[in-house]
Amino acid sequence: MSAIAFVLNGRQVSLPPGTSPTLTLLDWLRGPAVLPGTKEGCAEGDCGACTVVLEGTEGARTPINACLALLGQMHGQAIRTVEGLRGADGGPHPIQRAMAESDGTQCGFCTPGIVMTAWAHAREGGEVHEALAGNLCRCTGYRPILEVFAGLADDCGAAPDLPAPEAVRFEAPGQVFHRPVTLEALLALRAAHPEAWLLAGGTDLGLRVSDHRERPAEVICLLGVPELHALRATPDAIETGAAVSYARLLALFRQEPGFAPFATLLARLGSRQIRGLGTLGGNLGTASPIGDALPPLLALGAQVTLASVRGRRVLAVEDFLKGYRVNDLAADEVVVSVTLPRPAPGELFVCEKVSKRHDQDIATVGAAFRLRLEGERVAEAVLAFGGVGPMAARARRAEAALRGRRLDAAALAAAAEALAEDIAPQSDWRGSAAYRLMVAQGLLRRLQLRAAQPDLALDVADYAP
Repeated sequence: MSAIAFVLNGRQVSLPPGTSPTLTLLDWLRGPAVLPGTKEGCAEGDCGACTVVLEGTEGARTPINACLALLGQMHGQAIRTVEGLRGADGGPHPIQRAMAESDGTQCGFCTPGIVMTAWAHAREGGEVHEALAGNLCRCTGYRPILEVFAGLADDCGAAPDLPAPEAVRFEAPGQVFHRPVTLEALLALRAAHPEAWLLAGGTDLGLRVSDHRERPAEVICLLGVPELHALRATPDAIETGAAVSYARLLALFRQEPGFAPFATLLARLGSRQIRGLGTLGGNLGTASPIGDALPPLLALGAQVTLASVRGRRVLAVEDFLKGYRVNDLAADEVVVSVTLPRPAPGELFVCEKVSKRHDQDIATVGAAFRLRLEGERVAEAVLAFGGVGPMAARARRAEAALRGRRLDAAALAAAAEALAEDIAPQSDWRGSAAYRLMVAQGLLRRLQLRAAQPDLALDVADYAP
């Protein structure tokens, strides 16, 4: 049995034997660690009050939600909390001073999380609105906070030295937490423990601990297996390991013009904190009908590679999804990788998401479309939707209504009418069944604009001055 160990605020920490590996990092920080600067707001990864930063060996700084991160996941990592920030004189960090001097804080409850987000943003850069999307401030107002972000400068802090990954096993009363470092070991563990949680980012499973207070008996953590972290672009596709974070995937998509619509969608998937942990493999594993990434995977004709001690098999994502939170993963299998074919030159690839809020919200309706035109006529149409049935799925009748026709208002009206036979939306607090059908049909009609005006803004953020 090993001890959970990590670097915390620059110092090596080893937790006592028997510490629960599924205790959330937030509960440990505010409890045994006596570091209450990190706050608990929602305990669901929405408010950002619990934001801490993972420091990478190459200097990267990744903000995450401590309320969703489990101690077993943190083994071998370097974590920085608000108590670990200092100025050169030993006093408050320049970011902390700027927040106070610009009136960027009132009650102060959200401030530690915002400071940690700012500290990561000063190193990583990017769009300020996107950086702040995961931090909620109820009383200050964002103008002075945005002013602080506009003046940020990297403090050039050195990257930590982290040990090479090693296979570990953590035990606590009634719990075992496995962390293999080879695919072979992972598959052997999965065969021996088919009921264990498969844990990568934990942005979904973490809720079962933080919100529902579940205490799993057996967990197999995927974060130490190199094959699951592989990410490469080939002339024909992007191949991503199942445990590659959305943050890494988004960075690659932004360098690939054909995947720009997918990048715009991923930038709205949760927040930077969620994307720092969440994975495409997890989105497939949960098989939620409102998983943001699933309609684009269907539209692209993506394939998923599964493995077990019995061997490997490759399935189309369309065949992998079976029903409401049901997939074709056998009890002894794991998702190894996902292959996303590149849209062909000249194809129209569109990703859409309609939700009550622009940022940090679950989709009411999601959609992704891929059209291939020959002349003025639609030679191929792939139309995928989420949030309109028990699982994300293609709209086959609507596709047939478009095929062979000019992409005009009449064809799209026919496709929209056929769509009513493809989908079976339900009513809930995010939207009624009638509203969801209307939205899905409206997204289809908007295809005419997408085709006629390829430079049309893909996202409301594109309208920002």
